Amino acid sequence: MKKMLSLLLAAMLVLLAIPAMAEDQVITVVTWDATTTPYLIAQKEAFEAANPGIKIEYVDVASQDYAVKTTTMLEGGDKSDVYMIKEIDNLINWQAQGFAAPLDTADYDMSGFVGTEANYAVDGVQYAIPFRSDFWVLFYNKDLFDAAGVEYPTNDMTWDQYAELAKKMTNPEKEIYGTHYHTWLSAVANWAVCDGVNTLADGQYDDLLYFYKLYQDLEDSGACMSFADLKAAGLHYSGAFANGNIAMMPMGYWYVSTLIGYNKDGTCSFNWGITAVPHLEGVPAGSSFGNLTGAMINAKSENKDLAWKYVAWLGGPEGAKATASVGARPAWVSEDVAGAMASVEGFPADETSKGALLPSGVAMEWPVAEKVADIKTIVNEEHSMIMAREITPEEGIEEMNERVAELFE
Repeated sequence: MKKMLSLLLAAMLVLLAIPAMAEDQVITVVTWDATTTPYLIAQKEAFEAANPGIKIEYVDVASQDYAVKTTTMLEGGDKSDVYMIKEIDNLINWQAQGFAAPLDTADYDMSGFVGTEANYAVDGVQYAIPFRSDFWVLFYNKDLFDAAGVEYPTNDMTWDQYAELAKKMTNPEKEIYGTHYHTWLSAVANWAVCDGVNTLADGQYDDLLYFYKLYQDLEDSGACMSFADLKAAGLHYSGAFANGNIAMMPMGYWYVSTLIGYNKDGTCSFNWGITAVPHLEGVPAGSSFGNLTGAMINAKSENKDLAWKYVAWLGGPEGAKATASVGARPAWVSEDVAGAMASVEGFPADETSKGALLPSGVAMEWPVAEKVADIKTIVNEEHSMIMAREITPEEGIEEMNERVAELFE
């Protein structure tokens, strides 16, 4: 009888232990738009499939309130394991307040980030890992080039060659424009930062002159719609290119998924492709600019090792493939990841488009810098006046230089 009771007791202990043994480990991740963002859904599914017994639990914060709400959470002692980084300056502020845990990346391969990881480092210490990077490429309408009997743009083209090609593709009789510039500063003049040396916050804007001159020459020649007409019509770049009468357009990679969707729903039906954006002489082909999305580990997390397992995966090749599987652009650059991006249904099948997925370098559109919000306001104000022809490019750039300098007097 005693033996029987012992066996029953042992069996009960085993049964009681099973739920505890089977209980999943949970990593809490603070992010925005968790239920509607395809790459977040894909990342969660892929990570959990690759790591049985570990679950990702998103803490969803409204996108428009993200910076304020998350800072309040951290200041209140929140212990969520991982915080996704929407803006680079969010991380810098959080690190300064002691909210970001330093990351041990000594044995972590960061070569695929092509230098973008440096934007998440403070005094040589890494505090976050990038996992998404929307850099700019050149979109082009293959059907228009075919009809004109003109060779497609390439992944190694200077801005002068691009301007010449835009004029060549312009046909006023058929209302075909060789290129299109959205009204943003980034679409017209940000190319000056692609050398990785200049920034829009360094207080010297002379290098923007070439790009304003190039734009005005194209506008004057009729190779692109005028800034005034675009502002008056309120024409969005997505609809403009989808109309099918624009040969080329520099725009962020995010527009790829939009075009794929347009082709699926019948909004447009022409063949299109992408190339690397043009470059200045002396700047490597494939140089671009863009923005980052990353992930940091909360200094108050009680699961830092587990959180690092997730963050390291998220930024690395496997996480990048999950991000790319829904058409989003991962921060990690490699042939495998480019292949995953190119395999998305609707992506152009040509090798040039696939090659454009491998930038040689990605500079940040706006760096983290002192008084950068005030600098943005000044530069954008002068940009609008230059584009509206209220002042000359030379006058606008002189104003940028002087007004930004005054901020630091």
